[in-house]
Amino acid sequence: MPARAESGTESGAETGPRTFRATFAAAPLAMAVVDREGRVVTANDTLAALLGTGSGGNSLTGRIAADLVDLATDARTWHAYREVLRGRQARLRCTRRLKHPDGHSLWAQVTVSPLPEEERAVLISVSDISGRRELQARLRHLQMHDPVTRLPNRTLFFERLSAALEAEAYEESGTGRIGLCYLDLDGFKAVNDTLGHRVGDRLLAAVAERLTRCANEAGYARTATPLVARLGGDEFALLVEDSTGTEQLAELAGSVLKSLQVPFDLSGQRLSVSASIGVVERHAAGTTATGLMQAADTTLYWAKADGKGRWTLFDPERNAHRMTRQALSSTLRPAVERGEFTLEYQPLVCMEDGVLRGVEALVRWNHPQFGTLTPNRFIGLAEEDGSIVQLGRWVLATACRQARRWQLDHPDAEPIFVSVNVAVRQVWDSDLVSDVAAILAETGLAPHLLQLELTESAVMGSAGRPLQALQALSDMGVGIAIDDFGTGYSNLAYLSRLPVSVLKLDGSFVRGFQYESGDGAGVGGDGVGAPPNPADEVVVEAMIQLAHRLGLTVTAECVETAGQATRLRRIGCDTGQGWLYSRPVAPDRISALLTAAARP
Repeated sequence: MPARAESGTESGAETGPRTFRATFAAAPLAMAVVDREGRVVTANDTLAALLGTGSGGNSLTGRIAADLVDLATDARTWHAYREVLRGRQARLRCTRRLKHPDGHSLWAQVTVSPLPEEERAVLISVSDISGRRELQARLRHLQMHDPVTRLPNRTLFFERLSAALEAEAYEESGTGRIGLCYLDLDGFKAVNDTLGHRVGDRLLAAVAERLTRCANEAGYARTATPLVARLGGDEFALLVEDSTGTEQLAELAGSVLKSLQVPFDLSGQRLSVSASIGVVERHAAGTTATGLMQAADTTLYWAKADGKGRWTLFDPERNAHRMTRQALSSTLRPAVERGEFTLEYQPLVCMEDGVLRGVEALVRWNHPQFGTLTPNRFIGLAEEDGSIVQLGRWVLATACRQARRWQLDHPDAEPIFVSVNVAVRQVWDSDLVSDVAAILAETGLAPHLLQLELTESAVMGSAGRPLQALQALSDMGVGIAIDDFGTGYSNLAYLSRLPVSVLKLDGSFVRGFQYESGDGAGVGGDGVGAPPNPADEVVVEAMIQLAHRLGLTVTAECVETAGQATRLRRIGCDTGQGWLYSRPVAPDRISALLTAAARP
């Protein structure tokens, strides 16, 4: 050991090399002096006792210091230690787990500090920090585990999930796949509300026990047992690292559902619960924790929407549709302002003489990402979020303006009416009557040249304000048509009291008798079509006769063949609409039809 004895004084003699050696030997801190080659020059008894050699510090002399305190097993620590020995690094401090001869392990903080240059040695000091580590471990356990179920909590779950998705975790060994069962209990809130949170907590703990049992059974004879965690509330997750495929996850989800079907007996309180489970299984490469949880959350929602008490596997196509739906919903309102919508018009033709009588306005969305979208892709969304009011007002104004433009551009042709679809929400959430009156006044279109179409279920269920609005519109001279008639309520008694002028037969009735023998439109082009269905014709004829007795006209939708048109005309249908006459077309094509009709 180096000494700074002050020569020539009594005190200097007392603090000479012998005193320092005695102090070193008796120090409560475990220490050793190590030469530049890494061998122990001298060590105190405290270090020998800490390491369990039992023969005092002298027994360590000449030993390789790095072996004694485990400095060589970690490449980074070994390199830093060698740098201190060579005088290129000032100090090294690290934590090592040392194996005691009696079998137990201890955590030690090892510090390597250089001595003065002339000593050509370093000082290694070792502190037993096992107690501190145990306290830290207990605190971490409390921080990372749920107090009610004693399962890993959300924080620990995401820590494990993130670690499992690290490339080094799956590239060298395992299947390279990962699976997740994400579940919550159906109706758990009712348990808390009716029986109290104490019973609810006992139920959660019991559920956790069954999930753990399912995980242990699933992990039997496999490399790893699924991690069971409580993510919060009544939400649990079972994480399967190195999964073997969807079959393994399906089997695990099935066992969980079966386990939870058995009623719970909680201190005499018998409870039955079910769970909904979202199952996701995929390659770990390219997967993120956020992406996996979003997929699991979506799939759990599907399981609940499909009826609860079941598991559902993630479906990329179904998810793509959902994502598209969300993307469309978020951009519906600004799309109207950006002018992304256009109208096409499908002719409504008199079946007796083939003359164009009107057109139905059909909205199209020219979406910048998804291309041209037909109404079935976005009208439902617009009704859900209320943007149908804004969109419907635009469609109504645009259609009326176009109908008036045709009338002005073709004064010699008989004016045609325009039929516009109206959602029930437009009646409830806006003043439809005022909107129609204002638009007709602004465009100069006569009221009788506007027809509003509502679905049968909407019209037949109308009462109060909707019925008053329909009556006011009818009194104004606007035509009211029931769309898709025959598929909804079909309350014929109520029909006689509604201000309706037109019934539009649903296309399913018309498709029932597509061809008539000998009309030349048969399948295969041989002139022999499918035989007519008498029942379909009887039903349609009865509806047409009923409508006529009530003073209504009838329009048949989806007329695609000459055979259909012939039979519909024979049983008295007034107007036809469908591909036989024309597909929905741009306004200029309707202009061309009007021009042709005006020629002598």
